[in-house]
Amino acid sequence: MATRDLYTKTPEAPVWGIPATGSARFDWEYADGRDRLLALYQKGKDKQWDGAKRIDWELEVDPYDPLGTPDEAMTVYGSRHWAGMTEKDKGEMRRHYASWQFSQFLHGEQGAMICAARIVESVPDLDAKFYSATQTMDEARHAEIYGRFLHEKIGMLYPINDSLQGLLGDTLRDSRWDMPYLGMQVLIEGLALAAFGMIRDTTDKPLPRQILVYVMQDEARHVAFGRMALRDYYRQLSDAELREREEFVIEGCYLMRDRLRGIEVLENFGIPRKEAEELSERSEFLHLFRKLLFSRIVPCVKDIGLWGERLQKAYLDMGVFDLGDSNLDLLMSQDEEIAERLDQERFAAEEKERVAEVAAAIEHGAQT
Repeated sequence: MATRDLYTKTPEAPVWGIPATGSARFDWEYADGRDRLLALYQKGKDKQWDGAKRIDWELEVDPYDPLGTPDEAMTVYGSRHWAGMTEKDKGEMRRHYASWQFSQFLHGEQGAMICAARIVESVPDLDAKFYSATQTMDEARHAEIYGRFLHEKIGMLYPINDSLQGLLGDTLRDSRWDMPYLGMQVLIEGLALAAFGMIRDTTDKPLPRQILVYVMQDEARHVAFGRMALRDYYRQLSDAELREREEFVIEGCYLMRDRLRGIEVLENFGIPRKEAEELSERSEFLHLFRKLLFSRIVPCVKDIGLWGERLQKAYLDMGVFDLGDSNLDLLMSQDEEIAERLDQERFAAEEKERVAEVAAAIEHGAQT
């Protein structure tokens, strides 16, 4: 079935065109490069995988409870709307929320693929071009996987959120080569990683957990790449240039915090937008989720050297300033370890099944 037939609301245009600016840059130095970035490039090559084979697509998914979402996590929980819902209605709302979340993941991954391709084109250093090429493939794989999950397991998609589309457009329209790093690798993917991690660590459903675990293993490398490239570059910038980038970060963070709330889902259930926004503001779960969304961004922003007074005040206002001291390296290493552990567990289970099959065959042969 075509994707357009699964959208809750048909996108305004089948193709979104963004006028490109900036220069394509060639680097004629082929024998030089930063050792740590070349090592990351090697790791990017070594860790390529096939989503059609590594993910167990035979696992069943209940589209009306795809993530095992508890009642308390639903924005309308405790409201008059929730009280009037049947179990069927609640299941349909869970389906819509999962569709909305994974649709934004899907659209964000396509954006990440395009930004990574833009980095290949515009970044001046060949070692960064090499790594960005591996990331472009990673993001294509992620988009493929999220798209398949939505088509085959949920059967519903949401259009890209207006604010996510706006931030993505601003990132790609900027002619400065470092902006795709900052807008995508730090802000959009930082928010996505936190959302991935929250679902990964709370869901009891094996297929979506597999998807998120393996995607996050890739993203750990992407964040490391963005930190290396921007930290090196931002040391060279003037105070005025750094302030411009801090303003971009502040606007992007407020935009994502205030707009990525799934209001579209509530509107599809007949709840007026103003009331939907009020319900979102009262949701304790959403307040916690909002704070956790910045757990990957704030320490990364601080690490790359964007930590001016205005930016710090903005993070104090958002209640996330203390996240600046989080150990980002530890978080990323944990992402990789969780994926490796899942592979080991799956391999051990498959090996046990094979041993049992062989033993059963031997026993059957001995009896005949």
